[in-house]
Amino acid sequence: MPMSSSPEQPQPLRTILAATKSWVERLGSVWVAGQLLELKRRSGATHFLTLRDPLAEVSVTVTASTGVLDAAGPIAEGMEVVALVRPTVWSRNGSLSFECSDLRASGEGRLLAQIEQRKRMLQAEGLFDRARKQTLPFLPRAVGLITGEGSAAERDVLQVARSRWPAVRFTVKHTMMQGTSCVEQVRDALAALDRDPDVQVIVIARGGGSLQDLLPFSDESLARAVFACRTPVVSAIGHEPDTPILDLVADVRAATPTDAAKRVVPDVTEERARVHQAGQRVRAAMLRMLDRETQFVATMRTRPVLADPLGPITVQAGQVTELRARGKRAVRARLREEASWVEHALGRIRALSPRATLLRGYAIVSTETGEPVDSTTVVSPGDSVVTMLADGLFRAEVTSVETRRESDG
Repeated sequence: MPMSSSPEQPQPLRTILAATKSWVERLGSVWVAGQLLELKRRSGATHFLTLRDPLAEVSVTVTASTGVLDAAGPIAEGMEVVALVRPTVWSRNGSLSFECSDLRASGEGRLLAQIEQRKRMLQAEGLFDRARKQTLPFLPRAVGLITGEGSAAERDVLQVARSRWPAVRFTVKHTMMQGTSCVEQVRDALAALDRDPDVQVIVIARGGGSLQDLLPFSDESLARAVFACRTPVVSAIGHEPDTPILDLVADVRAATPTDAAKRVVPDVTEERARVHQAGQRVRAAMLRMLDRETQFVATMRTRPVLADPLGPITVQAGQVTELRARGKRAVRARLREEASWVEHALGRIRALSPRATLLRGYAIVSTETGEPVDSTTVVSPGDSVVTMLADGLFRAEVTSVETRRESDG
C-alpha cells in the first residue's frame, strides 16, 4: 500500500529507504541471463561484473566473490552467462546492487568454456607442443585434401594451388564438414590419406561458420587422430578469428583455405625468380673471383722475378761458378800440402831405409838359413854366409873369425 504523505507531513528519508529495501529484497535470489560485458577483478575478495541484456540497452553491475568466479570456470568478456543474483538496496546511499552467488556460462559461452577446458587438458598432454610438429615438404608428390564436396573451400584450395604450381596432384576426400557425422568421416578420410604413400601433406579445409558449425573441429578424438598422423597436417578451418582445437594440434595452421594452398606448394613464378637470382649471384661471384685472379696474375707479372725470369738463374750460375773455382783452388792447395807432406815422409823413410845404408857401402850378412850374422860368435870358419849389397847378394865361405875386444876400440 502506498504511504501517506503531504508537504505538511512528509515521510523521513530513512523510512522510504527502509521500505524500498524491504520491497526490493522480497524478490529474493533469481537466475538471470545476460552477456558478460566487463569483468573487473580486484585484489580483495569482491569483484565487479557488468551484465547486459543483448536484446535491450540495459546493463547492471553485479558483485561476486573470488570463490564464485573460480567455480564458474574459464569465462571471458563477451560470453553469455546465467547468474544467480540477489538485488539489494544500500541504506547509506540508496543505491541498487546485485550480489551474485552462482555464475555459469550458457549458450555459446558454455560451449567456449568446454572447448577451453578441453584445450587445457590436451595442452597439458603435449598435443600442442611445437617440438612435435612436422615440417611440410617443399614440393609434395601428392596433396591430400579433406573438404566438403563442391564447397568454396575446395575450389579455393585447388585453384590457388594449381595457379602456383600447375603440376601439383591432389587426392581429394569429400566428407561432411559439420553435423554429427562430421568427426567420424573426417577421421576416416584422414586415416586413408595417411596410409597413402604418395600423399606427403594433408589439408583439412572448411569455410567460416558459427561456433556450432565449427564445433566438430574441436572434438577430442579428431584432435588425437591428427596428432597421431604420420603425414604433416595443415588446418584451414574458418577464417582468421576462428581457432578450433584442430588449428592448435595440426602441424601448420592456415588462416584460410587459400592460405593453406599457398603453404603446401611453392609458387613457380617465385621459384623461377629465385633460380634466376641464384644464377645471377653465382655469375657475379664467378666474375669477382676471375677479376681477383686476374689482378693477382697481373701483380705477379710485375714482380722482378717474373720480369726477368733468367736473372735469378744467372745469379745462381755465377755463384755456382765461383764456388767451383774456390773448390778447385782449395783442392789444389790441399793436394800441394799433401804432396809436400808425402815428399817429406818419403825422405824420412828413405833416410831410415836399410837400402840407403847399403848404398853407402855397407852389407847385410846372414846365414844360409836367413839368420842375421850380427856377431862373430854366430859363425865359424868353413861356414857359408850370404852377403846382401845394394845391387844384389853373393855367397862366401868363412875362412877365419876374429873377435874384437872392447879394449881394442
